[in-house]
Amino acid sequence: MKPVPHATSLRRAPVQRRSAERLTRILDACADLLDEVGYDALSTRAVAQRAGVPIGSVYRFFGNKRQMADALAQRNLDRYAERVTERLAGAAVRDWRTAMDAVLDEYLLMKRTAPGFSLVDFGNQIPVGARRAEPNHRVADRLTDLLSGYLQRTPDEDLRRVFLVAVETADTLVHLAFRVSPEGDERIIEEARELLRAYLARVLD
Repeated sequence: MKPVPHATSLRRAPVQRRSAERLTRILDACADLLDEVGYDALSTRAVAQRAGVPIGSVYRFFGNKRQMADALAQRNLDRYAERVTERLAGAAVRDWRTAMDAVLDEYLLMKRTAPGFSLVDFGNQIPVGARRAEPNHRVADRLTDLLSGYLQRTPDEDLRRVFLVAVETADTLVHLAFRVSPEGDERIIEEARELLRAYLARVLD
């Protein structure tokens, strides 16, 4: 099982600090507008106005709103990995149960608080980017690389498969929880946590 390549939707990567800051404003505006108007009503012109940049600045980075949303999904994944890493760095206990709680809890926190996340997620929620990129494969690959050293495991095909199954399972059940309740039904989330613990215990203990 080979890792899925990193997906990028940027026409041009920012080189100067000013360009990077402008890109950040564009993606922030995109996230806010997704929460306000949804994906169908999102437009590159509205994003440019909200970000306070010329429309040409948006097209310098993105050909259309689909590419912009895909870039937001990739930024979400980068920030998610950073949050999990920071949480594990401060953990008193180093085992897979601590890691699993960090992975699930940080995902739930972003689901509840990150602008635009409920619509874009890591690329699963709307048809952004190339579907060949398989967002859950990207998430599982990132977690395998991130957690293999922490768990003192070799990031081989077996571990990648285990994390892919866990990610697919968690993704399905968490989305079910948020369909049942806007803040995520806690009973379903706890069922998901117990299911993941049982599966991972069989493989990682």
